[in-house]
Amino acid sequence: LALAKYPNVAMKATGAPSYSDQPYPFRDIHDNLRRLYDAFGPARWFWGTDITRMPCPWRQCVTLFTEELPWLKGRDLELVMGRAVCDWLGWKL
Repeated sequence: LALAKYPNVAMKATGAPSYSDQPYPFRDIHDNLRRLYDAFGPARWFWGTDITRMPCPWRQCVTLFTEELPWLKGRDLELVMGRAVCDWLGWKL
């Protein structure tokens, strides 16, 4: 979290479900995800998955972010789920 103060640092939330000790929707990691989101903001916090080590199907890796985090909605959700990393890399959509 301390690195969030540097504007040239972003954070990729890859493999989030693998850090949970609970089944889907992995509620024990929601607070930590929120802390990361609050620190980096939606323009520097990127969704990702390492499907090779997930304790769940790929769809649940997606819906954890798109359906289970009530504070992640609208434009912020769009940014986190892909637009922000494209912007970061200079890829035009």
